[in-house]
Amino acid sequence: MASTTSAGRVSAGEHASSAGDAAPPGAPTAPANATAPGNTPSAAPLPAGRTGRGGLLARVRAARADAASRPAYARPALLAILALAAVLFAWDIQHSAFHTFYAETARSMAESWHAFLFGSFDPGSSITIDKLPGFLWPQALAVRIFGFHPWALTLPQVIEGVLSVAVLYRAVRRWAGEHPALLAAAAFAVTPAIAGLFRTPVEDPAFTLCVLLAADATLRAARTGRLRPLVAAGVWVGLGFQAKMLEAWGVLPALGLLYAFSAPTALRRRLAHLSVAGAVCLAVSASWVLLVTFTPAKDRPYVDGTTNNSAVSQVVGYNFLNRFSSVSVSAADTGSVAVSTMAGSAPAPPTGRSRPTAAQWLKMFAPSLVSQIGWLYPAAALAAVCGLVWRRGRPRTDPVRAGFVLWAVWLATYFLVFSAGAIGGHTYYMGVLAVPLAALFGAGTVQFWRAWLRGGRRRAWALPTVVVATVAWSAALARLFPTFLPWLAPATVTLGAGALVLMARARAGRTAGAGPGAVRRRTAVLGLVTGLVAMLLPSAAWASSVLDPEYGHSGMGSTGPVANWHRLAAERAAAARLAAHRPRRSDGAKPNPNAGAGAATSARGRSPAKSAAASPDGSGLTTVQQQLLAYTRAHQGGARYLFATTSWRTASPYILHAGAPVLPMGGFTGTAPTPTAAGFRELVVTGQLRYVVLGGPATDPGRAIAPWVRAHCDRVPGQAHQLYRCGPAPAAARPAPGR
Repeated sequence: MASTTSAGRVSAGEHASSAGDAAPPGAPTAPANATAPGNTPSAAPLPAGRTGRGGLLARVRAARADAASRPAYARPALLAILALAAVLFAWDIQHSAFHTFYAETARSMAESWHAFLFGSFDPGSSITIDKLPGFLWPQALAVRIFGFHPWALTLPQVIEGVLSVAVLYRAVRRWAGEHPALLAAAAFAVTPAIAGLFRTPVEDPAFTLCVLLAADATLRAARTGRLRPLVAAGVWVGLGFQAKMLEAWGVLPALGLLYAFSAPTALRRRLAHLSVAGAVCLAVSASWVLLVTFTPAKDRPYVDGTTNNSAVSQVVGYNFLNRFSSVSVSAADTGSVAVSTMAGSAPAPPTGRSRPTAAQWLKMFAPSLVSQIGWLYPAAALAAVCGLVWRRGRPRTDPVRAGFVLWAVWLATYFLVFSAGAIGGHTYYMGVLAVPLAALFGAGTVQFWRAWLRGGRRRAWALPTVVVATVAWSAALARLFPTFLPWLAPATVTLGAGALVLMARARAGRTAGAGPGAVRRRTAVLGLVTGLVAMLLPSAAWASSVLDPEYGHSGMGSTGPVANWHRLAAERAAAARLAAHRPRRSDGAKPNPNAGAGAATSARGRSPAKSAAASPDGSGLTTVQQQLLAYTRAHQGGARYLFATTSWRTASPYILHAGAPVLPMGGFTGTAPTPTAAGFRELVVTGQLRYVVLGGPATDPGRAIAPWVRAHCDRVPGQAHQLYRCGPAPAAARPAPGR
């Protein structure tokens, strides 16, 4: 008999088997509170439009009844999973790596609300970060409250991670019931990419939390046919856009299909609801872009990543077209810079008009990525296929089938997006893929378990098949890294074999009719638990590597030896590119071909002083850098900037460790046309800038301005740096750079 709440709502996870799925006589059965998406009929939807006091009381009564129906171990199990997640995410965060470019921006944003709003890279608000700044708002607030420390930058991601685990649990529980939710939350928390993601101060933690909240709201909307939770989902996707831009919209096909196919209301009403929610999503997504667009350029920082100072170009060109060659549109045609490598690195060839190779399409199976995200590929794939095929013929509003549609489409969409796009070593991108993988694993495992208990030849094969496939796949992945956890593959295979033996004994005992049912059930449950351990152990072992200082702070969200692998490969590639191109420095001197190789480990590499807490006195700076900082501060006068540098990488340590208002040139790539020759001269004429430091990585504005500085400004003696003092009067009388 179905368990029905006092509000008239039937939880999908608490239904009994339908007549067609009834277990054969004498078969062992799961506990009454076990959930089974594989045999759960459609839930009765709540009446739409209930408001007021009655609706609130009904919801309170429903929540109480729902809590009473949960097994006693559910809450302690959830708390244990959340505690495990918190340990993995927060371990040793006092020594977190500075994600240099982002950390400097967070510090600058904490200096003023103007910089906070626009996402200024430098404290003087001359240029924005090359992304939308939404993901940095929590970090900037943490810096403003606690001061600038590694742990303060990482703490928001830890909180976002624990909340993500809780929201995934709630969403899967709403969809499939208690046991799938607990399994999904556990699988999500011990996914290596997740363990690395939520201890790394980058954009994906906030983005992952936002799309999870959107999925939870859409599941609620699809069960009830109500507009309000669907609008909330649109808001969450829009906020996700502030963190990850167009990637947030990748979840819209899954959310839209979920509601369009299963909401218990007329088609016209469903389409109207989707239109309203879509409009809300678009409005929230475009809010920061519109703010920048309608703010006069003189009253805001220059938009990095663009040649036309447009936030639209930053989003569409620089952060989308530059990464997706398959669309065959050049980012330069949209007002974006056409490269995405950092200043001083040899520019990668533009990808706008080339197509990815077959090897690039298979990148999700490459060792560096599959080891972070792919341990449950077989289980999730089998769960999605069986969940959709086994529930064919159900009513359109069947919520369990709709959930399988949601997670399967989500997984397929992002799998294809990442296969087509340029993601490099950015392991933290994989967080959004871990969500559907974990959800499908949780629901699929319970689905297979119930089918196995019922017996028969049609579906009982699925549980041993998923154990064998996942264990074999995991052992093969572990063997790709033979020196890392060499015991992992043998242990996984041993546990998997033990699970199969236990399940076979339980089935044989039932078939022969020997032994009491309780013994057979315990054997079956022991086999299931052993199989779960075998399937989750490899992923959990890799995730636990974050507890080891050698692997704990990769800066790219990776776990295990992948971080070192990426770092060494990037250093070799960077050194080779620099040696081949030998770009001229801004001061005209020939560069050292090995210079910058270590800094080029990634586009958002770690700071050399990754564990040092920065302070206003610049204690994280070298002696030479401290001398330059002290001199320019003593002679700053009323200037807006202490000094200008020809690259953000030269300005980086002064912003990171001292919060100094240093003017960088060229943006992240070194090709953004800021400051212009006229703009630079204006800063000097008006007294906003007195000092310029030449040298360092080459940038386009630096090349244009350096000759004029040498010709018209005075070299400051006694400084190790090429420090020049530019006076307002001579600058006004002399020709501008390039003229």
